[in-house]
Amino acid sequence: MAAYIVFIKEREHDGDAMTGYAGKAGASIGGHAAKPLAFYGAIETLEGPEAQGSVIIEFPTMEEARAWYQSEAYQAARAVRFQGADYRVFITQGL
Repeated sequence: MAAYIVFIKEREHDGDAMTGYAGKAGASIGGHAAKPLAFYGAIETLEGPEAQGSVIIEFPTMEEARAWYQSEAYQAARAVRFQGADYRVFITQGL
């Protein structure tokens, strides 16, 4: 069953760090069965706090989504993301 990792950027505080994160995060996808579905497109907040950006990535299973997120390559990118912005990130199972 498909799974989706959702990234919600709440507040950016270092654009240079985010540029570094983008390169590392993009490279970390290689070798994983991942399909980007949304990537920082227009956002209309209907409820809750305003988001500055969002990303949705589809994986074939929860296990594969977790494997990418926990991979050494993505964890290195994640460390850079922590320097650049505050995010909420979660995995949700599809139907």
